[in-house]
Amino acid sequence: MELKLIFLICLGLLGLFLMGGVLYRFFKLSLKLVLCILVGGILLLLFNTILGQLGLKIAVNPVTLLTAGLLQVPGVLLLILLHYFFV
Repeated sequence: MELKLIFLICLGLLGLFLMGGVLYRFFKLSLKLVLCILVGGILLLLFNTILGQLGLKIAVNPVTLLTAGLLQVPGVLLLILLHYFFV
């Protein structure tokens, strides 16, 4: 009975260890994505302020935030070019 209990405790600790690693990676990726979206929003607002005087306004929505956040300045330039040529 004692050997079975020790085995179950070790198995439970192993499960906690594995789940901890998975949760750590998930929260790390989520935090990185939120920070990228925040930086993208700041970049979009900055470029909208500067280019608003020229008549170029980029809509701020989840797709543009993700594009600007993940690609940073090249993403904002891509959005500006897409807006200029297609709108």
